[in-house]
Formats: sequence, structure tokens, C-alpha cells
Amino acid sequence: MFSLTVRDQMMIAHSFRGEVFGPAQRRHGATYVVDVTFQRPELDEHDLVVDIGLASDTLKTVLAEFHLTDLDEQDAFRGRNTTTEFMAQAVFERLARRIRDGELGEGAKALTHIKVTLHESHVAWAGYEGAL
Repeated sequence: MFSLTVRDQMMIAHSFRGEVFGPAQRRHGATYVVDVTFQRPELDEHDLVVDIGLASDTLKTVLAEFHLTDLDEQDAFRGRNTTTEFMAQAVFERLARRIRDGELGEGAKALTHIKVTLHESHVAWAGYEGAL
């Protein structure tokens, strides 16, 4: 399996509901370093997994939906705890939709998996991965 990973970041504000979250129930901020790994079993005719420029630009566009926003105020997340794990899946779903829509080029339609990892710090991160 071949892979290509691109990285960006986003800064968000949010709060959590439930005693399990302790002081994180209060509104707080987080800065995530976001890694996305694109995978496919064979390289394309140019010996690429996916165009790295398009992959980077598309990740930046997806993250712009969240960057410098309060997730508690986004209708799509109303009633949800926007944990690191939850947000990894949200980024995955938006990237997968853009891949299906052809935004990463025709060659990207041969991608089979993507993995999204949100690094909350140098000692803690969470991710979501799945088939396309």
C-alpha cells in the first residue's frame, strides 16, 4: 500500500457536556496539528498517490470550515461533544466528499483509504480512518 501524508493546523474553541470532561466542560481552545494520510495499492500513471499540492490545498479548505471558530456555535455539531476523535471523523467525512466530487483530480478517485490524525499536543492525539 502506498501512502502520502500532508499536514496543516486549525485552532478552535468549544466546550463539552458531561461530568466525565471535568473542567473541559467550560469553553476552552485547542490547536490541532492535522495529518491526513492518503492510501492506494498502486501508484498512478505519474507514479503518484495523489497530487501533493491538491491534497494540501484541499485539507486547508476543509480546515478553514473550523479554523478560528467556536464549534459550539456550528449547527452541524449542535448537541455533540466535539472531542478530538469526533473532529477527526468530521475532517475525514469532508475530505472524502471532496475526493468523490473530484476536487483532488481524477487520479484521486483510485484512493482506497484515508486516515486523519488530530494532534492535540506532543503527547496526545486521536484519529479516524476508513475506506473511500
